[in-house]
Amino acid sequence: MHRPAALALLLAIPSLAAAGDDPVLARLQAQAIDHDPGLAQVRSIAAAEAERVGPAGALADPVLSLGIQNDGFQGIEIGRMETSFWQVMITQPLPWPGKLDLRTEVARLQARAARAAVDRDRLGVAASVARAYVDLLLARERLALLDRRDALWLQAEGSARARYESGEGPQSDLLRAQLQRLRLRQLRAALAAAERTAVEALDRLRGRPLDEPVATPASLEGWGAPPLLDEAAALADAAARSPELAVARLAALRDVRAADLARRERFPDLAVSAGVMPRGGPFPPMWLAGVSFTLPVFARVKQDRAVAEGDARATAGAAGEQAIAELLRLRVRERREALGALVEQIGIYDAGLLVQSEATAASTLAQFRVGRVPFAALLEAIDGTIADHEGLLDALAAARRIAIAGEEVSLEPTPGAGVASPAAAGMGAAPQASGDSPPSGGAATSGSM
Repeated sequence: MHRPAALALLLAIPSLAAAGDDPVLARLQAQAIDHDPGLAQVRSIAAAEAERVGPAGALADPVLSLGIQNDGFQGIEIGRMETSFWQVMITQPLPWPGKLDLRTEVARLQARAARAAVDRDRLGVAASVARAYVDLLLARERLALLDRRDALWLQAEGSARARYESGEGPQSDLLRAQLQRLRLRQLRAALAAAERTAVEALDRLRGRPLDEPVATPASLEGWGAPPLLDEAAALADAAARSPELAVARLAALRDVRAADLARRERFPDLAVSAGVMPRGGPFPPMWLAGVSFTLPVFARVKQDRAVAEGDARATAGAAGEQAIAELLRLRVRERREALGALVEQIGIYDAGLLVQSEATAASTLAQFRVGRVPFAALLEAIDGTIADHEGLLDALAAARRIAIAGEEVSLEPTPGAGVASPAAAGMGAAPQASGDSPPSGGAATSGSM
């Protein structure tokens, strides 16, 4: 597919193409849609299904019959015997009225279902790119946060050194500050690996060399929290755009039309014949015309069974459509509830929690310099403010992934573990500071929510 065509397809995706108004993300998604082999496969299948619509409604080919009727075996008697002649006859089968229309409708519904499958793959490719892009943003913003953390510990180390050299503080404070900076190098290595993993994921999706760099002019904090749609609007949007629901509806309608066709098959088909029989010599040519009918004498074991099968499939199709619709409603509500909690949490961060946390760290560092608080208090204050910043990034990334799942109209469940909490962030501050584990929710993790 050429680039303009890929961009045109991308325009059908509401906000995946412009999450945070980021042209880089839109370009990455267009490249992935242009490259993806799976999408090319389902697009070709849809094209093949579309080619079946015309033949389904066409008449069967006419039959041309050529023959000869001759009196005796001694020689060709045409022109000498009245009952000897050549024969040319055309027979055109004609199905019972309505059968061709129903066959066309069944094929057309199948072709529309195939096009809906293309929509599913296109949404999936765009969502995969968006999730990998969020992972990349998260890794890079955590690396930037790590620089801030290192700067704080550098100040703490300088203060601890000054107090130790002046005899006002123990050497252990200086050693612990130096130890914290060494542990940050471990975290930096883990985050750098997560960044490379996200870049490689984006390059793979686009069919590019795995080491091709990807620029990220946007940021999670710059994007902010995704909008929380009204429940009725969210449900209506999901029902209108869900490829699975579209396929289920089309399949249910196709099964109903197939059952109608099975009932129509009980009626006989016709065949119209016309022919001419030249007799040669003094004898005028003869002609014939006729109509023939199929006799459904085995309807009880053929047509009636087909009707029963069609009715059963129509019932199953209706049940399948209802099941998809109910699951879709559940997923929309799950995502709204999870996103609502995250939006509220992000609002608390923005309303002053981060400012207060940073002020606490700055005040504690100043008091440590003059010996008013112990090193343990400084350790807690620095790790606390960093944990709060990481909590905000976690919440923003989790909220964006939920929004991506909504834009993808995914039927996958929304894991509750993807919702970061302030309590969890605070409990995780100490292990992260000590280097026991990399930050939670790393950029290498990419899941459909």
